[in-house]
Amino acid sequence: MIPQGTVETRDDGTHLLRYELHLPHPVIRVWAAVATPEGLPTWLCAADLLEPRVGGAVRLRWLNTDAEGRHTFAEGHVTAWDVERVAEYTVTVHGRIRFHLEPHGDEATVLRFTNELRCDDEVLLDCLAGWHNHFELLVAALEGRPTTDWSTWTSERWQQLRDAYATA
Repeated sequence: MIPQGTVETRDDGTHLLRYELHLPHPVIRVWAAVATPEGLPTWLCAADLLEPRVGGAVRLRWLNTDAEGRHTFAEGHVTAWDVERVAEYTVTVHGRIRFHLEPHGDEATVLRFTNELRCDDEVLLDCLAGWHNHFELLVAALEGRPTTDWSTWTSERWQQLRDAYATA
């Protein structure tokens, strides 16, 4: 179960989305899922380009599509990189996305995720539901059930989550 994400809206209109996941997997395994071109497509997106260093280029292509069958593309730069601790990308569409990993014993990880972006309230709900949905897919991937056929993805679960965030 993924806890609901939270939102802080700053005076300048920037939104900061936060999720905290407690994962029963070692940091090295979670890192591989959230910060490598091999791991990202199992739950989130293809990393068409990922230069693993501060200032490196990144090009992400979401593998699920919207109602019209379009993929989301996000390009930008790696803005923080500390192997097995922090992967942060500042990209078009999603702004700053940050994965911060902390070991919890030898076999568990606390993943603190933040997404800082400027958008209207409708897009904010879309993002909250989208990240939540993708974190459910991350849990499945870490449990050995990666998403390998994105053509079967539907927006049904995303819509349920969006409705839940809209009424929260």
